[in-house]
Amino acid sequence: MKINWNSKYNTIAVYSFIVLSSVILFFIILSGLNGFTKAVGNYISVLYPFLYGFVIAYILNFFMIFVEKQMNRTRMKDEKYAKLRKVLALTVSYILAVAFIGLFFAVILPQLVLSITGLVMELPRYISEISEYINEFTEAYTFDPRVVDFINTRWNELGETINNLAVGLLPATIGFIRNTATSIWNVFLGIIISLYMLSDKKKFISTGKKVIYGLLNPARAARILELFGRTQRIFSQFLVGKVLDSIIVGIIAFLALSLFGMPYVPLISFIITVTNIIPFFGPFIGAIPSVIIIFFVSPVQALWFLVFILLLQQLDGNYIGPKILGESMGISSFWILFSILVAGKIMGVAGLIVGVPLFVLIYSVIKEIIESRLKQKGLPEETKAYEKEGYVEPAERQEN
Repeated sequence: MKINWNSKYNTIAVYSFIVLSSVILFFIILSGLNGFTKAVGNYISVLYPFLYGFVIAYILNFFMIFVEKQMNRTRMKDEKYAKLRKVLALTVSYILAVAFIGLFFAVILPQLVLSITGLVMELPRYISEISEYINEFTEAYTFDPRVVDFINTRWNELGETINNLAVGLLPATIGFIRNTATSIWNVFLGIIISLYMLSDKKKFISTGKKVIYGLLNPARAARILELFGRTQRIFSQFLVGKVLDSIIVGIIAFLALSLFGMPYVPLISFIITVTNIIPFFGPFIGAIPSVIIIFFVSPVQALWFLVFILLLQQLDGNYIGPKILGESMGISSFWILFSILVAGKIMGVAGLIVGVPLFVLIYSVIKEIIESRLKQKGLPEETKAYEKEGYVEPAERQEN
C-alpha cells in the first residue's frame, strides 16, 4: 500500500506521533531522573579530559599571546622564525603556568592550611572569651532578664554554628585537595590535549570557520564568526582584567594586614583575592567571613579591618579597576547589578563571575539590532535624542 505523504491527514498523524512520542519520552526521563542523570554523567565524564584541555588551553593562550607579542618586538619577528616563535611561546607559557602552580602549592597552600588549622584549634577559646565578655557586660548594667536570655541564647546558637563551620572547614579543604588529586589523570590528559590545541590552534580555528561557511550562507556565517570574535574579546578582557585586579588587591591586602599585625593574614588575604573576582558583591562577600574571623581574636581589630577594607575597595573601584578593565564594560551600574543577580540565580557562583561579560555580550547584540532598525526608519540612534517628550523626528528632518 502506497502512502500519500502529501495528504493533510497523514501529515497530521505523523506530527501527532512525534509529539506523543516526545511526551512519553519526557515522562520516562522524569520518572527515572536520577538514573538518567547518572547515565548521562557517565557518558559526559568521558569528555572531562577534553573539557580540562580546553580550559587549560584557553588560559595558557593568554600567556602565549603575550610571549609572542614580546618576541615580535625583537629580531625574531621575521616570518622565517614563525615556527620557532610558536615553539618558544608554547614552552614559556607552560613554564610560567607550572611556576604559578608550584608557587601556590609550595607557599600559599601551606599557609592557608596552617591558618585554617590554627583557627579551628583556637575557635573554642575565642567563643568562650567572648561569652565571658557578654556575661560581664550584662552583669555590669541592668537589663531586662528576657533581653539577657535572648542575647545569651542567640550567641550560643551563633557560636555553635560558627564552631561547626570551622570544624568542617579543614576537612573540606583536605577533601578539595584529595578530589583534585583523584582527578589528576584527567588533568594530565587535559594538559596533553591543551598542548595539541595550542600547537594547532590556527588549524582548529580554520576548520571551525570552514564548517560554519559550509553550513550557512556567507553573510550569516560572517555574522556568526563576528559574534564569536566579540564573545572572545569581551570575556578575555573581563576575566583577565578581573583576575589581575584581584591579585593586585590581594597583594595590597597581604602587605597592609601584615603591617598592621592582623591575625590569619594569609587566609584573609586569600579570601579577599578570590571573592574580589566577583563584581560588585565580591568585596562584601569576602569581608563578612574575614570580619568574623578577626572579631574572634580582637573586636577592635575587626573594626579597623572594616575601615581598611572600605578604603581598599574605594582604591580598587576608583583607580585600580578602571586602569585595568577600562573605564567601564559599556553598561551602567544598574545593569551590572541586574546581570549579577539574574546570572547568579540561574548559574550559581559561576553566574556571579561570568554574568557581567555575558550580559555585555547580549546587550551589545540587542543594541546593534535596535540601532539598525532605527537607522532603517530614519530615526536617530543616540539615546539623548529620545530624552525630550513627544514625537521624535526622523534623522533627515532633524538635519533640515
